[in-house]
Amino acid sequence: MMNVAHAVDAARRSGLEHSTREQRALALETIAASLDGHRTELVPIAHRETHLSEARLDGEITRTAAQLRFFAGVVREGSYLEASIDSADPTTVPPRPELRRILRPLGPVAVFTASNFPFAFSVLGNDTASALAAGCPVVVKAHPGHPELSRRCIEIGRAALLEAGLDSSALTLVEGFEAGRELLEHVEIRAAGFTGSEAGGRALYDIAVNRPAPIPFYGELGSLNPVVLTVAAATQRGADIAAGLVASFTRDAGQYCTKPGVVFAPAVGRFADAVAEYLPGAAAGALLTEGMQSRFAALAAELATDDAVTVRSGADSDTTPLVLELPADALLARPEHFLRECFGPLTLIVNYRDEAQLFAALTLCEGSLTGTIHAEPDEDVSGLTAHLAERAGRVLFNGWPTGVAIAWSQHHGGPWPATTATVHTSVGATAIRRWLTPLTYQDAPHSVLPSELLDGPVGIPRRIDGLLQLAGAELSRG
Repeated sequence: MMNVAHAVDAARRSGLEHSTREQRALALETIAASLDGHRTELVPIAHRETHLSEARLDGEITRTAAQLRFFAGVVREGSYLEASIDSADPTTVPPRPELRRILRPLGPVAVFTASNFPFAFSVLGNDTASALAAGCPVVVKAHPGHPELSRRCIEIGRAALLEAGLDSSALTLVEGFEAGRELLEHVEIRAAGFTGSEAGGRALYDIAVNRPAPIPFYGELGSLNPVVLTVAAATQRGADIAAGLVASFTRDAGQYCTKPGVVFAPAVGRFADAVAEYLPGAAAGALLTEGMQSRFAALAAELATDDAVTVRSGADSDTTPLVLELPADALLARPEHFLRECFGPLTLIVNYRDEAQLFAALTLCEGSLTGTIHAEPDEDVSGLTAHLAERAGRVLFNGWPTGVAIAWSQHHGGPWPATTATVHTSVGATAIRRWLTPLTYQDAPHSVLPSELLDGPVGIPRRIDGLLQLAGAELSRG
């Protein structure tokens, strides 16, 4: 393992930004294949360090390999470059020179790994995959919750880069709290990605923006992920929705950034009673670290002993799934007390009297990664959708937010405190945009242009004089 100065210097000298798209795509596929090939070795290490089930971890390796292969496809397709060419036109006012624009890699970036996804958002996870795809060398800050796994994954990733013909220094690892601060302050680091707590993310964000030369900090932080049940949905499908809620908020002991943390249900339906019927079948499980365990137990106890709260499930241990119920009046009186993320198997059911009270309560919810609506097909939920769209990056209907598909249209972000940069995502094709910056060439000799901006077919979509041309099309100017 390198110290921060050596790791950043090695990343800077790796030359990854000069590699071709095909070289990077092949490297990502090689890393994916190597990760798959070491699954029987990696799963036991991860299980020992995180307490997550081996079945869950095995599936997470499959997801992580899929993310790597997905970004190989994104790189090959090429539209992420936003390549565009405008011909010179002396008749415009002012006269227009020839302009050719493209997105280029920022340079070395830092990735702070997550505790709850030791593969998918860790050393070889989504931030690393998208940054390597963009052509940015990555210095990974290992999470202290799974150090042995982090070290083994970095070895696997570096060996795969070499096998693909790239410099292994494009991927390095540092460990320790002080190393994280030093990494973020290093002058050669051009951006950083983070998945973790609001407190930790905010501290790192402040470092990033207060540098002499501030850098982008893409943090995914806390999220309540509000769920709304209409009266009709609760009446028609209350039991089914209750079963889905229990499965979602207890999944892997509630350690998901997309866990439904607050549910708004009509007071007339006694939805919490239906939820309570499914709780005995929900398994308890150890949280990832002792610190998380103690924080969860303390906040759960504070909320559960509040006079306004009804406890809908008994707490036989510190991690037994817990459902708390309270009237919307109590929430409206003390929103700062109740609307707090509790990382672990706990959800809050808020009973609302009418639509006006529901909307008043929703207005108090801070930004989240997701917002969910359970409604019947003939209901008009346009107003509710618009309300949630102001507070969430993904609005879903008649489903559950735990589980984030890897796709071109995916957005995994949201207003503060869900993320520090609401216009960006950490999952999906446009996650690559975080690690890129625009550059326009004006009247440039073709010898200095990247291949994607040359005349002739170049194999990627481009906008030529305002008209979109598909990959492989002959250069045609309007």
